[in-house]
Amino acid sequence: MEKKEMIKIEGMSCNHCVASIERAVSAVPGVTAVSVDLKKKQAAVSGDFDLDAIRDAVVAAGYTVG
Repeated sequence: MEKKEMIKIEGMSCNHCVASIERAVSAVPGVTAVSVDLKKKQAAVSGDFDLDAIRDAVVAAGYTVG
């Protein structure tokens, strides 16, 4: 079942951070789209995924889920 989630992310400071998070979250099974907003410090994720897997991917990339 397709869903959309907004995830708060702390620790981002530049576009390299955005790219790292988008790459990590895109690799999670079931994710069909991800868009990270540096200014708002959040990621919009779409697909049929496990939310804990998204959180784990963000943390593994070196950031904090807020």
